[in-house]
Amino acid sequence: MCGITGAVWTDPARAIEHETLVRMTDAVRHRGPDEEGSYASQVEAQRFPGMSVGVALGHRRLSIIDLAGGQQPMANEDQTVWIVFGGEIYNFRDLRRRLDGTGHRFRTHSDTETLVHLYEDEGVGFLEHVEGMFALAIWDARQAQLVLARDRLGKKPLVYRHETGRLLFASELKSLLEVPEVPRDIDPSAVDEYLAYGYVPHPNTIFRGIRKLPPAHYAVYRDGELSMGCYWRPDFTRQIDRTAADYSADLKELLTAAVAKRLQSDVPLGAFLSGGIDSSIVVALMQQLSSERVKTFSIGFPVAAYDETSYAREVARHLGTEHHEERVEPDGVAILPKLVWHYDEPFSDSSAIPTYYVSQMTRRHVTVALSGDGGDELFAGYTRYLAVQMAAGLDRLPPAMRRVLAARLWQHLPSGRRQSSLARRFKRFAEGLGQSPERRYFDWISTFNETQRATLYADDFLAELPDSDPFDFLRTAFARMGERDPVTAASLVDLVTYLPCDLMTKVDIASMANSLECRAPFLDHHVVELAAAMPLALKLRRGRGKRILLETFGHLLPRSLLSRSKMGFGVPLAHWFRHELRDFARDVLLDSATLGRGYFRPEAVERLVEDHCAGRFDHGYRLWSLLFFELWQREWVDSPALAAR
Repeated sequence: MCGITGAVWTDPARAIEHETLVRMTDAVRHRGPDEEGSYASQVEAQRFPGMSVGVALGHRRLSIIDLAGGQQPMANEDQTVWIVFGGEIYNFRDLRRRLDGTGHRFRTHSDTETLVHLYEDEGVGFLEHVEGMFALAIWDARQAQLVLARDRLGKKPLVYRHETGRLLFASELKSLLEVPEVPRDIDPSAVDEYLAYGYVPHPNTIFRGIRKLPPAHYAVYRDGELSMGCYWRPDFTRQIDRTAADYSADLKELLTAAVAKRLQSDVPLGAFLSGGIDSSIVVALMQQLSSERVKTFSIGFPVAAYDETSYAREVARHLGTEHHEERVEPDGVAILPKLVWHYDEPFSDSSAIPTYYVSQMTRRHVTVALSGDGGDELFAGYTRYLAVQMAAGLDRLPPAMRRVLAARLWQHLPSGRRQSSLARRFKRFAEGLGQSPERRYFDWISTFNETQRATLYADDFLAELPDSDPFDFLRTAFARMGERDPVTAASLVDLVTYLPCDLMTKVDIASMANSLECRAPFLDHHVVELAAAMPLALKLRRGRGKRILLETFGHLLPRSLLSRSKMGFGVPLAHWFRHELRDFARDVLLDSATLGRGYFRPEAVERLVEDHCAGRFDHGYRLWSLLFFELWQREWVDSPALAAR
């Protein structure tokens, strides 16, 4: 697991000096505290004699495989192909055996060198053979081209800026901002997307001119031009009808194999254990495959509704793991500056706080941790999927009847004080009954829906917004699902939107901030393809998701775990904004400098703060979103210094 950065240019005036490359590389040193490396070269362009192409590659290494021999940038035998790579390739030994008979000479035992030789043989087609999580850049001097690529599910980030005569790339935005000429112009449409989703969806970033490479994509920069391609696009429209026993047998085989692959490490390894179904299954399989006690890690909170440690403890006892547990007092004020710096752009998933704390605690014991991420999206685990199923039944009513029913329900339901309260959920459910299923789902998951954003925005900012709709990101994903049932469609939409843009971003940044590598067996692409083809009845029955997981792996888990309700991995935002964060939030959000930025109507922000603090409504998630946005601007837009922390 590492941090990468660099540039390629056809205009000598846009060359990256060594001092700049050092700053770009140092900006991501938390991703690789063990070693650093760089490479620079100049070659002649193929199609344009007399044009030279320059390249600079930077790398920070977190040593996991081949501790002695995996230094990067790494080259092939004649140094015509160079790579900087961050991540892990789980099938590299199989690939190496295949390459051994084709004349390649290996100098290391690392997974990185396998990629170099595979690219020599296959070109960009090599990506179809690779299993793992990664962001990479390959410089091909023979073709005078740079190839960028990102893993199938978007576990590792990769951002880039394509300018006239130059391409910049990095694991994180902060690395690109070390280049003096890179502007920090905020994209108004990205602000609109952020307030809708709580993140800026790919391919956009918060800054104009800087883009995210989407999951399962590659980009080729050659002769000053950038072309894009997608190397993995499963057919989500297809449901394959097989027996439950056949699916269960394949799931057992594939998930066990996925866990086994992710146990490859030359450094200490463990697992997050929340006490939920997904992480417990991963730990159970790890313990089956290991000759030693697996190290497991969980954190607890003083608020019972947010504390799962008793469940994690029970699972650890049942499986016989070496369990580590800490109780923390999350201080939103203290942790916010770290989160704002590490996340680079506005990001309002407050569960980044416990994720950061558990990563910090875990890193004191191990360098690699497995997680249960992906189980909810693949096996219908979120409670909101029940609302999708209920609404789909009501969609069979005539449109006029649905609108009348929605109006009556909405008017007679009280507002709950907690965002997750039953009353609040029903209220959101009722509001959406008159909409299309796709638009309704968008409103359900939005922090600020369309009406709320329009009410929040100042007139001048509204005038800046382009004629685009944040919903387009979700609409495009729904279009990939064809005629699948509404719950399967929504869960697979989450897999290609919410999971890479929110969950994987949250885990990657929080873990790498602590120089910890996280691996997610559920997101092995073979497991993903199997789960995507399953009929819904195997996942969701009688109001309970993950049925096939429980039926396949339930015998490994404590009986009490099989019937417990899902608990989110979060923090008590509503409580914080009425107590611990009350004064701080007021000082920041109602500050004249904040209100004078021109994004929001001052009276709208004041109303959100006052209504929440007075207990009239729960705006905890919205206030967190606004607070993070303002603190992010103070760190990344107002501040001229980008000293790495």
